[in-house]
Amino acid sequence: MLRKASAPADTAAGPAASTTTRRIAEAITTAIVERRLMPGTKLAEQQIADIFQVSRTVVRQALNQLSRDRLIVLEPARGAFVRQPSIEEARQVFEVRALIESALVRELCRVITDEQVQVLREHLRAEAEAVARTDVPGRTRLLADFHVVLARMLGNEVLAELLDDLLSRSSLVSLMYQSAHSAEASQSEHVAIVDALSRRDVRAATRLMEGHLGNVERNLRLEPRHTDLADVLRPTPETT
Repeated sequence: MLRKASAPADTAAGPAASTTTRRIAEAITTAIVERRLMPGTKLAEQQIADIFQVSRTVVRQALNQLSRDRLIVLEPARGAFVRQPSIEEARQVFEVRALIESALVRELCRVITDEQVQVLREHLRAEAEAVARTDVPGRTRLLADFHVVLARMLGNEVLAELLDDLLSRSSLVSLMYQSAHSAEASQSEHVAIVDALSRRDVRAATRLMEGHLGNVERNLRLEPRHTDLADVLRPTPETT
């Protein structure tokens, strides 16, 4: 539970205000990734300020950061909203992920250690448990984190941060365009990828990662939806 402060957090020293700004930005990012904040949701500054017991200045700093990260949009005279990615952006996000993550698993096959394989298997167990108990926020976070864990195993923090950004944008895409997504299928595909990595099988790991991302993209309804007014308003037999 958030403790009420006697004064707004941004009146404290600079580092304290910076920490609060980061905490607000991280909370909003997590809510987006875990599908608790839908695309198009308005982020009211005063309401967020009340929740975190800070001034609107601190909230505005967090929103500006999220805008730079392309997770929200700031509209003059209207405020902040969770971004609504276009169909073309959705395709581009998965195209970039395929390029990056194919190269990632190829390189990881060359350098991965037995200890790292064990870490991945422990992550897979956590994924499976979250899927089994229908923990939607938990499984969403874990299924996304799997890809960042792979990147960090190369010791390349820039790559991990880039992939983390792409995964956040993928979550926005999924919120808008995902059909009946199968978390169990994604989790099974992760298991197959780790099995290939444990064998240091470059060809299989690359093929499985490309197939996994392709399956996730195919589960999205990326074709424009045209509403036929006649179909919508045509009386049904019960109403005639």
